[in-house]
Amino acid sequence: MQELFRIHDYLAEQERFSPEPACDFYNRYDKDLELCQRFGMTGIRVSIAWSRIFPNGGVGSPNPEGVQFYHDLFASCHAHGVEPYVTLHHFDSPAALYENGDFLNPATIDAFEAYARFCFEEYRAEVTHWFTFNEIAAATLNRYVEGTWPLGKKACPHECLQAQHNMMLAHARAVVAFKHGGYPGTIGVIHALEYKYPYDPCDPGDIAAAARDDVLQNRLLLDATFRGDYAPDTLAIIEELCTSSGGAMAIPHGDLAIMREAARLNDCLGINYYQSRFLKAYEGQSELRHNGTGEKGTGRWRLAGVGERAVRPGIPTTDWDWIIYPEGLFDLLVYIKQRYPNYKQIFITENGMGYKDPYKDGFVDDQPRIDYIEQHLRWLLKAMEVGVNVGGYFLWSLQDQFSWTNGYNKRYGFFYVDFETQERTPKASAYWFKRVAETGRLA
Repeated sequence: MQELFRIHDYLAEQERFSPEPACDFYNRYDKDLELCQRFGMTGIRVSIAWSRIFPNGGVGSPNPEGVQFYHDLFASCHAHGVEPYVTLHHFDSPAALYENGDFLNPATIDAFEAYARFCFEEYRAEVTHWFTFNEIAAATLNRYVEGTWPLGKKACPHECLQAQHNMMLAHARAVVAFKHGGYPGTIGVIHALEYKYPYDPCDPGDIAAAARDDVLQNRLLLDATFRGDYAPDTLAIIEELCTSSGGAMAIPHGDLAIMREAARLNDCLGINYYQSRFLKAYEGQSELRHNGTGEKGTGRWRLAGVGERAVRPGIPTTDWDWIIYPEGLFDLLVYIKQRYPNYKQIFITENGMGYKDPYKDGFVDDQPRIDYIEQHLRWLLKAMEVGVNVGGYFLWSLQDQFSWTNGYNKRYGFFYVDFETQERTPKASAYWFKRVAETGRLA
């Protein structure tokens, strides 16, 4: 309870809202899965809350109530014909570990492997699609660069990159344990990726800024996933970024051997794609302001030693200053296919549009979201036409939810949630998707 109060205080300082009750999926998953079944949704991403299984983060004795909850959830998924794609860590390290350095502390890596091993064994008969982490970049950038998460810092790229490396080592150890344990199914990791373009493709400064931001968010993680080490061009920029923030990234002896083994064993990559970025050269002090309230034009991202994220004229943005650029998904997928030819399969594990959904007389007309999804699906199909192996697409999200950095106003779901009554209302996008699912056609 003390930790919950600390989180409440932090959210109040950020002018956000309480995380209670959110969408109350814990008590309402049966009804949400019924909606999946009614609207043609055959898969769902769900995560296991580490602290629900091991409240203190250590191995110890598992919490039987938490363990049983997931047995019940997975049984309900299968009863409704909805396949669960399960993530082990979705931004939710147990508080005791988080406050003791989280993944900057090697003890957390050990604890994560033990937790993963427990889950693989406990749910081996119910889960065949596993992901280790969701959005390592978001977890590290928000905490060590943008300062938007509890106990966070700003403009510390060296800590961000170190945490990314350590989390990828934890991923690798879990993958090796899964494969050596002979468990059924597949395993991979989910990265939040953004294609990085130089604002002016002929400007050397903009080109360098795009490359630095690419390493900070994408390339360290992708190299670790598919190479198990860091290519020379990646390592050079890692060292540059660390030097610019007065630190270094340590790679302890033995890390790369485990990571290289896991790179051969990964079954799939999940990509969460919402936008791409255009980078300008920037020489000033860091200026980082997160637009968490939907006041268009209030966000700023200028990071010393990296660059400035800017918007080219004519490219639309959401109220939260995220650019709408579906072509970037195509460019990103082709880039991965070319740079990492050993990849096996890609899932689009998140894609969607945050929107201030207009609720009127029991109906939500979210045509901009339909347009966004359709455009991204068309570019996804183009990537498949040129040989990218895509296994599936998930919209974020099934129902409206609470966001740590955006409160409740930024809605993503197919189903509108009245957070006072918890009533679900299908939006126009849900009916659109149902037609697509039934016909197999976008138009």
